[in-house]
Amino acid sequence: MKTSYVYFMTNKNNTTLYVGVTDHLIKRVFEHKNETYKGFTTKYNCNKLVYFEEFTSINEAIVREKQIKKGNRKRKEDLINRENPNWNDLSDGWLFKFDT
Repeated sequence: MKTSYVYFMTNKNNTTLYVGVTDHLIKRVFEHKNETYKGFTTKYNCNKLVYFEEFTSINEAIVREKQIKKGNRKRKEDLINRENPNWNDLSDGWLFKFDT
């Protein structure tokens, strides 16, 4: 089984939240930070990783992503505040050297 993740990206003012799912968190965050794909996170400058959950299968991660997306903003903020109350970029210090 391959590890998968649900993650939240936000902008520098923490005003916009993006919820995503991936099987390679470091690479995916690199892609967001480098605006590899033009879309929601590029449009709203969501390049700060503030929350993630790890799963043993992509199917579990997708189910959780859908559950989180159904929730309101406060529920998402509560998840972040519980694990990362200062909304720090959890990817700070990661080495981002990928060929995309």
